[in-house]
Amino acid sequence: MIAASIIQGSSIGPASYVITSADLTTTHRDNTMVKYADDTYLIIPASEVHTRATEINNITTWAIRNNLTLNMAKTTEIVIYDSRRKQQHMPPPLPGIARVDSLRVLGVTLTRRLSASDHIRQVVGDCSQSLYTLRVLRHYSLTDVCLHTVFRSVVVAKLLYSMERIHHSV
Repeated sequence: MIAASIIQGSSIGPASYVITSADLTTTHRDNTMVKYADDTYLIIPASEVHTRATEINNITTWAIRNNLTLNMAKTTEIVIYDSRRKQQHMPPPLPGIARVDSLRVLGVTLTRRLSASDHIRQVVGDCSQSLYTLRVLRHYSLTDVCLHTVFRSVVVAKLLYSMERIHHSV
């Protein structure tokens, strides 16, 4: 996460960051920088794991040069691996960067095994809460037509959005 002088949540923030970050690139050609609105993800393949510190230093230098600050409290690392392999090579943690087991990327929660099960669990939980709300509305005599409209607007919309996000992230 890179903190800037634009108020978070403002409509100009993401556009300003996209313009400012146009010159933010990786130092190694096999690494990839993915930028979306005000989120930036650095993807480093296993063959380039030795470049992690260099890439973080590059981002920090870029931020300073652009009068920004890399928010280390929001900077995390996730090591994605194939759980079917018997031996897993885990690189040593980077100083000052938390290693996490799951990460929320563009609204989808991914785990270190590239599973979307945590995300699906969250969506199902959200839908369960919405169903409780529908029961409360029924108790207060909301008509069946209105209940169906609320159901489609809230529950079905959440499920469709979730499936679309998972489809696009795979």
